[in-house]
Amino acid sequence: MNALLPYRLGCPSWSEAAWRGSLYADDARSADFLTSYARVFNAVEGNTTFYARPSAQTVARWAELMPAEFRFCAKLPRDISHAEDLCRQLDEVASFRQLLAPLGARVAPYWLQLPASFGPSRLAELAAFLEAWGDWPLAVEPRHVEFFAKGEAERTLNCLLLGRGVERICLDTRALFSCTSKDSAVLHAQSRKPRRPTRPTAFSSSPQLRFIGHPELLANDPFMAPWLDKVAGWIEQGLSPYVFAHTSDNRLAPQLARRFHEGLMQRLPGLPELPELDAAPALHQLDLL
Repeated sequence: MNALLPYRLGCPSWSEAAWRGSLYADDARSADFLTSYARVFNAVEGNTTFYARPSAQTVARWAELMPAEFRFCAKLPRDISHAEDLCRQLDEVASFRQLLAPLGARVAPYWLQLPASFGPSRLAELAAFLEAWGDWPLAVEPRHVEFFAKGEAERTLNCLLLGRGVERICLDTRALFSCTSKDSAVLHAQSRKPRRPTRPTAFSSSPQLRFIGHPELLANDPFMAPWLDKVAGWIEQGLSPYVFAHTSDNRLAPQLARRFHEGLMQRLPGLPELPELDAAPALHQLDLL
């Protein structure tokens, strides 16, 4: 992993077997995926923790393999984030944070992905939860339509997060929804991802972007261009943005992340290249298709 990068770049996970022959060697063992992934990318989304808590043994293994500079954005489990009252889940929050304690500062920030049903009427509940959360880095992803309407609800949410230095995660699905393919993976992704306006915020030192891409890599360029300018500007301001690249089935997520980085290198001369693995030439061939 290149520790000199002034921002965080990664994918939704490191455990994609489909990345053999591209990000990983053809004969790579699944047990070696994390080590190989961390030699190229310096962050990962902790999507798996949203669906199930890892075992203590699994966390211990991660702690052995993750470099100290690596960042794991662990999502709070959905039985916490999607509960009827966040504040009744504080014991579960403490338990979850204790479970991940062996990772230390590598878990930063935690992510709280709110359900689409979590609307303005629950902002006082969110405020109380953030008060109880403490100072550990946290980022929140709202999905209720009123938090994207540029009205009082959105202003109140933004003031709440900004006042506590809690980042608002930006999920950009425009490239995904620009795709008219009838491929099952695309249709599945479009059925599950929210379609909301983008909100490029920087409420902390680490703005957060989740970019859900088009399955054809070149088709993402017009959607990525404004983000490349924004992320370059953040870096020049001394911030440390996080950027995560998705595709509909995530087969090309590493290639999309590389494409983002190559675009950023054009805007920030001197930005180091991403490290290459043995299988990396296939990434550049795919970029040219």
